Amino acid sequence: MDIELRQAKADDKEILRNLLEKYDYEFSQWDNRDVNKLGLFGCDYLDCYWTEKNRWAYFIIVDGNLAGFALINDYPEAKEETDYSMAEFFVMYKYRRFGVGKFVATQLFDKFHGRWQLKRHPKNTPSVYFWDKVISEYTNGNYRLVNGYPDAKYDDGTLGDIFFFQN
Repeated sequence: MDIELRQAKADDKEILRNLLEKYDYEFSQWDNRDVNKLGLFGCDYLDCYWTEKNRWAYFIIVDGNLAGFALINDYPEAKEETDYSMAEFFVMYKYRRFGVGKFVATQLFDKFHGRWQLKRHPKNTPSVYFWDKVISEYTNGNYRLVNGYPDAKYDDGTLGDIFFFQN
C-alpha cells in the first residue's frame, strides 16, 4: 500500500469540501447534527485554510486514490496553550484498519513539532480506540488525556476528551 500526504491547494478546496461532507455525514451519528436546507452539512471555516496563517489542509492518498484528509491549525480546543491542534481527521472506511491513519497521524506529528491538542468525541468508539493507541505509541505514554473537558462541547452537548502532548 502506497500512502502519501499531499498538502491541499486553494484549487483543491471543492474536493476537500466534498470529502468534508462525507466526514460530517459519518460524524453525525455521534454529534446528531442535521443537514441544512440544501441537504448539506456545510463548513463555515474551510476558506480559512487558505486565507489565514497557521492552518494546514492535507489529503490522504492511498495507491493514487483519495482516501481522506487531515486539517491542522493552531486553534486550541481547550483553554491551554498549544502550537497545533488536529482539527479534523478522516480516513474513508475502505482504507481503515490497514495502518493508513496511524501512518498519516505519525507523519503529521513528526512534521509539526510542538505542543499538541487533539479532541475526540467519546461516543465515537472507533476514534477513541484509534487515538488511544496512536498517541500512546507515538509519545511512549507521555501524554495527558482529559475526559469530558469542561469547555470542549460538541454540537450534541457532549464534552469532548482532549489529549495534550508535546513532541
